[in-house]
Amino acid sequence: MNKQELINQIYKKKSFLCVGLDSDLSKIPDHLLTFEDPIFEFNKQIIDATKDLCIAYKINIAFYESNGLKGWNSLMKTIEYIPENIFTIADAKRGDIGNTSEMYARTFFESMNFNSVTVSPYMGSDSVEPFLKFKNKWVILLALTSNKGSLDFQTLIGKNNNELYKEVISVSSKWGDDQNMMYVVGATQAISLLEIRKLIPNHFILVPGVGTQGGSLSDVVKYGINSDCGLLVNSSRSIIYSSSGLDFAKSARLSALKIKLEMEGLLI
Repeated sequence: MNKQELINQIYKKKSFLCVGLDSDLSKIPDHLLTFEDPIFEFNKQIIDATKDLCIAYKINIAFYESNGLKGWNSLMKTIEYIPENIFTIADAKRGDIGNTSEMYARTFFESMNFNSVTVSPYMGSDSVEPFLKFKNKWVILLALTSNKGSLDFQTLIGKNNNELYKEVISVSSKWGDDQNMMYVVGATQAISLLEIRKLIPNHFILVPGVGTQGGSLSDVVKYGINSDCGLLVNSSRSIIYSSSGLDFAKSARLSALKIKLEMEGLLI
C-alpha cells in the first residue's frame, strides 16, 4: 500500500485508528479455547467487528512466536484474513547487520506480505536499508517510545546538542523518505510531537499508548497531525480485551467505535 492509498483510506473511513492484535492465549475468552485455533478465532471475530472502523492492524509478533509453530500458523491465517484495503503492521522490532536484515525483510514482506514492519535503528543505516528496497512497503523506525525505560537512552543529549531520538530521526530520515518510512512515537510523549514535526513534517507517525497506557488522543492530534493526517494511532488492550465474555467482539466494536468517532471530530 502506497502513501496516497493509505491517506485515501483514512479520509474514506474518517478514521486513523490502528487496532493492535496482541492476542494472548491466557487472556482471550475461555469459550474460544475449544476451537482448533483459539488465537485465530479470536482475531477473526475482532477483525470482523472492527474492520470498518480502523485503517490498520498491528500484529505484535511476540504473541505468536511464543507459541511456536501453532503461533506462526495463527499469524499466517490472521494476516491472510485481514482485508487488502487495511494497512498491516508487523510489530517485530527487527534490526541487524545487512544480510540478516535482508532475511527479516523477506520474511515479513514476501513470505507474510505485511505492508510494514517495525525496525530498531540503533545498528545504523545498513541494518535498515534492506527493508527499504521493497516497493510499496514501509519501515517504521522506533524513535521515542511510550515505556518508562525510554528515558534511559532515548532522551540523552548527544551531538549537535540534540536528544538521541531527535538525532536518530534527523539522520535516518535521509535513508528513505515519507513514501516508505514512518516513525514510532508513544502517545505518552505527545508534546514531543511538536518538535518531531519540525524534523519530519510529512512522514506518518505510528502512535501507540492511547487507551490502557494513558495517552491522550486529543494531545496526539494537537501536536502531531499534518495536512495528510500523518498519524496512525494504535490501541490494543483497551479494544480487544474490553470484555472476556461471549460478547467480546461486540464490546471490542463499541470500544473501537468510541475512538473512531473521536477521531472523526479531530480530523482536519
